[in-house]
Amino acid sequence: MKVATKVNSIDNYDFSGLGKVTIPQASAQFKSGFIGIIGRPNVGKSTLMNQLIGQKIAITSPIAQTTRNRLRGILTTPEAQLIFVDTPGIHKPHHELGEVLVQNAKIAIESVDVILLVVDGTVNCGSGDRYIADLLLYSKVPIILGINKSDEQVLNSQQIDNSYLELGNYYQWETVKFSAKTGAGLLQLQDLLVAQLETGPYYYPPDLVTDQPERFIMGELIREQILLLTREEVPHSVAIIIDKVDETPGITRVIATINVERDSQKGILIGKGGSMLKAVGSAAREQIQKLIAGKVYLELFVKVQPKWRQSRMSLAELGYRVES
Repeated sequence: MKVATKVNSIDNYDFSGLGKVTIPQASAQFKSGFIGIIGRPNVGKSTLMNQLIGQKIAITSPIAQTTRNRLRGILTTPEAQLIFVDTPGIHKPHHELGEVLVQNAKIAIESVDVILLVVDGTVNCGSGDRYIADLLLYSKVPIILGINKSDEQVLNSQQIDNSYLELGNYYQWETVKFSAKTGAGLLQLQDLLVAQLETGPYYYPPDLVTDQPERFIMGELIREQILLLTREEVPHSVAIIIDKVDETPGITRVIATINVERDSQKGILIGKGGSMLKAVGSAAREQIQKLIAGKVYLELFVKVQPKWRQSRMSLAELGYRVES
């Protein structure tokens, strides 16, 4: 598959040493490590990771709980390789899917070298932030508190900042303000993260920006457009399966199935005369074309799979399982 200049997936490489690319030898001063980005839903974690690595690999939306999988984004500089692990927002789960997502976020806390706790700088520190802070109480890795959305003008901004500074001071965490949307403050954040990393090897080739296969990102780009274009009961009841990717020199044909839980949701997704499905397909196709830097033909189908979020078996079939 033709791939955009910076978007590559790990399955495009042969790591046997005989393939297209080899991982370079790191210098004695080179740093590397895994950084867990955690926080409540909708605080801007995915937007932050996209901004840090310089392009979009994680979907974003104004709807909470957008991220469902632990998604790795890779930033390689001359001094360090930072592997960001974007996790589902930590929240009180209401179904089996929610249980899996929160469990995976907690697992990520225990399997990284640095934790970046992201909070929403437009509202006061709340019980959800304090709950996550308590989860981190016995963490043995460095923790940085990141106050996002510094670009937004809000009343009582100093009071809001102070509420998070008090939290950071209580746990003796370094605190930094930034805007994931504009990029303001991210160089300072990046410097803080690198300072916390140990010396280490390249884990991935320097030009790699994610370890997720392109099929996964294609499915996420389709799901993103559903999140953006449907405003009723549909968004959280959707799971995407990429059924087929057929590559030819002139065009890549992608066939995908959108799984929903109820017939009414299927009706909303298809729309009158197929209008909604056409809109989703058109917008998703544009995003996928950017991903692979080539023309795409996208065909979408909608399937009803009742109560899939409540069934561990259905979750596993659709790619949602507790990660190790």
